This record gives sequence, structure tokens and C-alpha cells, in this order.
Amino acid sequence: MQFVRDIYTARRAAGRPVISFEFFPPKTDEGDRNLFEKTIPALLQTRPDYCSVTYGAGGSTRDKTLMIVDRIQRQHGLTAVAHLTCVCATKEQIRELLGKIRALGVQNVLALRGDPPAGGEFQTTPGGFEYSSQLVRFIREQGDFCIGVAGFPEGHIACKEGKYADWQHLKEKVDAGADLVLTQLFFDTADFCEFRDHITRKLGVSVPIVPGIVSILSAMQIKRFTAICGARIPAPLAARLEALGGDDAAVAEFGIEYASKQCEELLRAGAPGIHFYTLNKAQATVRILRNLGLALD
Repeated sequence: MQFVRDIYTARRAAGRPVISFEFFPPKTDEGDRNLFEKTIPALLQTRPDYCSVTYGAGGSTRDKTLMIVDRIQRQHGLTAVAHLTCVCATKEQIRELLGKIRALGVQNVLALRGDPPAGGEFQTTPGGFEYSSQLVRFIREQGDFCIGVAGFPEGHIACKEGKYADWQHLKEKVDAGADLVLTQLFFDTADFCEFRDHITRKLGVSVPIVPGIVSILSAMQIKRFTAICGARIPAPLAARLEALGGDDAAVAEFGIEYASKQCEELLRAGAPGIHFYTLNKAQATVRILRNLGLALD
């Protein structure tokens, strides 16, 4: 498997954007079957560069995350990134987990502070880490992993000092050893461009800054997502969703159209690739890639 940092270097030299997907560990056997028998095979037809697998709130899916990452790499030969968080874990537990990750032949991790269980407030685990920059530095000390971190074009919802303070924290993560940044979902390209330009031109960050995109499936769902993560729904987008009402099929079609235009704008603005939050579904992402002329099936 490749280091993801090397994938970005190679694709930049070739003048081709990096395409990557995010999956989450299903909670049911049926969800497992859908992921492995339908979603992943369908998305592999587009010949993506890598994928990532999330880590449940409070580290609740730790073992399953590793199982999925391992299976994707062994069964499909696709480079996979294991998410790793500070929540409910001591340094020694994270050291042990990194040993398991290395033993599986996984070379790429996404280091996050993480979400606390049951929607509570984040609390530092005794013997653990308070900030993701500390986790990044610790992982860097454990060996040659490629380390990704999260970036927030509108600022992290928990950062009360505002987005510029949050972006300074991102620089601290890169200074600690991060190799790339994957952003939280957003719906206004201008937000991404301001974020990228600030951290690259004013803060001197030089690693790839990769936009994370989700295709809207239903108005109710996206309102729930944005309430959790703090992303803004621009007024024109909110008006269109309101007009479509509860017609989820129409909303999903519009979501594909909107995300396709968003990706076009981002790539035209120089984004090194697109990281798709697939929600463990294939159709919308495949259609967006076809719209972009990037589905290499």
C-alpha cells in the first residue's frame, strides 16, 4: 500500500486530482453486506486513489474500523486510512492500537480529537491527549505513518474564539507532523478558498488541503448533519431545499447536481482532489464523478 502523501505528490505531477472516499462502520449485518457487496464494489469501478474509515464516537468502533480497513486493503488492494481519536484512550492504549495498525500493513491514519460518546462534551482521558496536535506528535514518534488531520473551512463548532483561532490550531497540527488536511463538509466554495488561502499564504502551511464533499440525500438529513458539525447552509441552497420539501428523490437529484458544480468549482480553484463523504452509498458519488469526467470505469 502507498502512503497517501505520496499519492498526492504523484497525482499532482501527473496533473490529475486525487479521488478518495469515506466509509463508516455499519451497525448491522445487513449494513456490512451492503458495504462490502454493493457500495465498495460499485465505487471501485471508478478507480479511486484511496479511502478512509471512520471511528465511532468514543472509539466505539475501534476494532471494526481496523477490520474494514484491513479487508479493503487485502481484498481490493485499495490504500485505506484508519481514523484514530483521542477520546476514551490513554497514550498506552493508542500506542498498542498503532502497533495493531502497523501489523495489518496499514500505513495511513487520520488523527482526530474525536466525538465524545452519547453527544456529551469532550473530556480529556487521564493519561491521554487533550488536543489532536498532541496525538499527531505522538503518532509521528511511533514510526513512519502518513498522518492526516481534519480542517474546518468555517471553523470548528467547539472553537469559541472563532475560525481564525481554529485555523491557527490546524497549523499546530501540521507543525506537529501532519502530512495532509481533509476538510469538514461545506457548501460554499468561497469558504474553502478563504480557509485554504489563509492557512497557506498567511500561516505557511504547505501540505495538501483536500475539500470534503457530501451529496445531499434529504433535507432533513443535511439539516441534522450541519447542526452537529456547524457547517452553514447558504441561503440559496436552503431556499431550494425548502422548495423541494419532503420529496427525497428530488432532493437527492438536486444534491448530485449541486455537489457536481461544487466539485467543478473546487478543482478549477486548484484543489488537489476531492474527498467524498459517501454515507456508505455509491450511486450519488459515482454519478458526480461521471459528471466531472473522473469516473475511470
